Amino acid sequence: MCLFAFMCFLLLLSSFYLIMANSNSSSSMQQPLCHDSESSALLQFKQSFLINEYASGDPSAYPKVATWKSHREEGEGSDCCSWDGVECDRETGHVIGLHLASSYLYGSINSSSTLFNLVHLRRLDLSDNHFNYSEIPSAVGQLSRLRSLNLSMSRFFGQIPMELLALSKLVFIDLSGNIDPSGNLLLKLHKPDLRNLVQNLTHLKLLYLSLVDISSTIPYELANLSSLTSLGLRECGLYGEFPMNIFRLPSLQVLSVRYNPYLIGYLPEFENANPLKVLFLAHTRFSGELPTSIGRLGSLTALDIHFCNFTGLVPSSLGHLPQLSYLDLSYNFFSGQIPSSLANLTILTHLSLSSNDFIVWTLPWLGQQTKLIFLGLLGVNLTGEIPSSLTNMSQLSTLNLGENQLSGQIPSWLMNLTQLTQLDLEENQLEGSIPSSLFELINLQYLYLHSNYLNGTVRFHLLSKLKNLTQLELSNNRLSLLSYNSTNATFPKLNHLGLNECNLTEFPDFLRNQHELEWLSLAGNNIHGTIPRWMWNISRETLIALDLSGNFLTGFDQHPVVLPWFRLRRLYLYFNILQGPLPIPPPSTFEYSVTRNKLTGKIPPLLCNMTSLISLYLSSNNLSGRIPQCMANFSKSLIALQLGNNNFDGPIPETCTVPNNLRVIDLSENQFQGQIPRSLANCVMLEHLVLGNNQIDDVFPLWLGALPHLHVLILRSNKFHGAIKSWHTNFRFPSLRIIDLSNNELIGDLPYEYFQNWDAMKLTGGDTLRYMQANTRFEMPGYIMPANFMYSMTMTNKGMQRLYEKVPDSFTAIDFSGNNFEGSIPTSIGSLKGLHLLNLGDNNLSGHIPSSLGNLTQLESLDLSKNKLSGEIPSQLTWMTFLEFFNVSDNNLTGPIPQGKQFSTFSNTSFEGNPGLCGTPLSRACGSSEASPPTPSSLEQGSTSEFDWKFVLMGYGSGLVIGVSIGYYLMSWKHEWFVGTFGKQQRNWIRTERMGLRS
Repeated sequence: MCLFAFMCFLLLLSSFYLIMANSNSSSSMQQPLCHDSESSALLQFKQSFLINEYASGDPSAYPKVATWKSHREEGEGSDCCSWDGVECDRETGHVIGLHLASSYLYGSINSSSTLFNLVHLRRLDLSDNHFNYSEIPSAVGQLSRLRSLNLSMSRFFGQIPMELLALSKLVFIDLSGNIDPSGNLLLKLHKPDLRNLVQNLTHLKLLYLSLVDISSTIPYELANLSSLTSLGLRECGLYGEFPMNIFRLPSLQVLSVRYNPYLIGYLPEFENANPLKVLFLAHTRFSGELPTSIGRLGSLTALDIHFCNFTGLVPSSLGHLPQLSYLDLSYNFFSGQIPSSLANLTILTHLSLSSNDFIVWTLPWLGQQTKLIFLGLLGVNLTGEIPSSLTNMSQLSTLNLGENQLSGQIPSWLMNLTQLTQLDLEENQLEGSIPSSLFELINLQYLYLHSNYLNGTVRFHLLSKLKNLTQLELSNNRLSLLSYNSTNATFPKLNHLGLNECNLTEFPDFLRNQHELEWLSLAGNNIHGTIPRWMWNISRETLIALDLSGNFLTGFDQHPVVLPWFRLRRLYLYFNILQGPLPIPPPSTFEYSVTRNKLTGKIPPLLCNMTSLISLYLSSNNLSGRIPQCMANFSKSLIALQLGNNNFDGPIPETCTVPNNLRVIDLSENQFQGQIPRSLANCVMLEHLVLGNNQIDDVFPLWLGALPHLHVLILRSNKFHGAIKSWHTNFRFPSLRIIDLSNNELIGDLPYEYFQNWDAMKLTGGDTLRYMQANTRFEMPGYIMPANFMYSMTMTNKGMQRLYEKVPDSFTAIDFSGNNFEGSIPTSIGSLKGLHLLNLGDNNLSGHIPSSLGNLTQLESLDLSKNKLSGEIPSQLTWMTFLEFFNVSDNNLTGPIPQGKQFSTFSNTSFEGNPGLCGTPLSRACGSSEASPPTPSSLEQGSTSEFDWKFVLMGYGSGLVIGVSIGYYLMSWKHEWFVGTFGKQQRNWIRTERMGLRS
């Protein structure tokens, strides 16, 4: 019995050891618990941040660290290897991965963070959090095992640390998208720079640095990263030439360098084995032709090269890319036909060919791309009616056919495209009424029908069906709008509304309930009376641009001290009949124009708060008093300042006292006195200076010749006196094309050295007519707003004072008339071969007319009248085949008048007051006794000619340049003239779309 009991005990003991052995064996196969030190480090890292749902932008974000708990806390979860976002090594238990993307983390981080105690980390993802503009800690260099680092879109700031370059095992790095709410770049890669990074991190497969300020060339060493599969360098300030060998990297699948406007480059010949899938070059200066070999990129799914400088034909091989789903060739210089092979791209979802130089007319293959979501054919010369084949594109969301030559009516079948959110038919030749079926497209968000020939009545209540509509443009048609007086809340909440030239006679009542408008334009209508009080309450917090120009508005029902829209950037009130004091926009305003109204009083001091102004147009009112000195503060941002045709007096205030961008100053037709302030010499960007018709008492401002970009200088009808000082190399006027010193008190010889060195006047114009203007732009969320300021001036031409509403950039003119210049006409004027107008009349010039004037073959107007010139008219003047106005009256000229060509078009008045002249068109035949040299008495008689040059007829032709752009100067203006001239306004805004930050 005892033996049996003993044997049972041994069996039980052996079973126990077997169980224990199996248990230990099983335990050894389970993942070990994480290390206490790393668990503690993670918990301290968690505690250093707040959980803030605004810290992450991803809709799927959630607080991953909320599940992290310590050993002392109850429940499960004390093993950090089981925590959300934590990855551990299965053998050692060390934390090797931390995946906290979009985790609502908010707070600062530095090198003392316990995160950097996790020295076994291989993967670290902190993207889409908010690290409160911290610098990337230098302690990141302690994570020497790191292979993947993602700090994108997390509000890191400053220079990328040198220590990051020590992470030699990195194969993935993403630092993209670190920008502030205004879009400013927060991270920079300067020291170290991109070359240093590439030279140290040689194992990289994915490199994303988009929206990092790199501001350098792209190093050729990038082409040595043979493992690289993805390269994202969007909007990094890159410049110079893109290394072509990067295209030949054997593994490269994704390449994005878009939005680097100073980066140049060319596409190579591609090989069959090239694995490229995504190629984004948009908004760079890549140029040349698309190689036919692009058809070898069989894996290509997306090609975006819009806003580049590509030329030539679109290769038909592009239609042989079966995987291509995204194709954007817009805003280049492609020409010829769009290849019909694009019909093969049947899986395209995005196709944009807009704004090229195609010869298109029709696209019969359209409609085969049935999966298209986006179709952009703006400005591709489409003719005929809107293609009915578009009905096959049932998934179409955006249809842009604007700026073509489409005719006929808007088809009712468009209502079948039920997925449309954006319909753009602007600037075509469409006619007829807007079909009511268009208002059945209930998903429409943007509807642009402006600048066509549409007619009929639009009933506002139909718009209530389009509940998703946010942008509506009906401007510049022949439409009438039936007012909508209901306060029904179902009317769509718009952010953009354009109703220019829609025959409105009052402010539409439905505007009372529009509180989200960003853009409102009611220009060129027939709205009379005052601006109603309720207008000040609409969209107070959102309005960016307001255009009420070209109406018959007289004032304000209740005049606010400052207009209430605190986000306003553009305010146009010009061409009305506004009376009373100057309205004051909010300080946020960039563009302000009240030109041609009847405003009175002084410029109020509150205007000095508008330190963000880009343009200030107050001309042609009845404003008076002195210009506040504080307006010098505008110089930093201001580009265009026009205060002409008012009653301002006193000295011209100092301006350009700080670094500035001023390009246009027009203070003409006022009563300014004193001298030109020498501070104008600091306006180094100045192109257009007009100070005519004032009471300025000064010598010729030779020092303005130091301004490198000055094109136009108008100083006529002032009190400038004395001789023009000798030419100086520091004051060369290197860009001067137009100068008007007429009707002053200048004396001495004509400045022959100036004529020798005015190089810009020696250039003849090109074939394309362009106008002098200042161009800039400012950006707002959803808008890029170009600001184009056409230069204008008044100048005497062909005996009449004319208003140049636009000034051709090739136009060149010299007017020194009405002074007391003496001596001979310098022969050096003949070198200014670009001259179109030369007026030296009404001086005391003597000697012969130089034959070198015959070299001025572009000249259209030549006035040498009322001088003391003698000798014969040179026959070389007949070479001036564009000459349409010629006046040498009231001189001492003798001999025969040259015959032929333009001289056969001139009348007697061109030669009167020269008793010694003979031949056609004068009645005195050459060789007769009547054609004798003048006597002193006859000269005295000739000097009192009764001919009044204010009534000179303007010649027979219209002139190559002058006739294109001149309008007569009118003492009053008519509304009809305004509508005819300015009614068809081009769209001066560009819609923007949200783009990914990584590529």
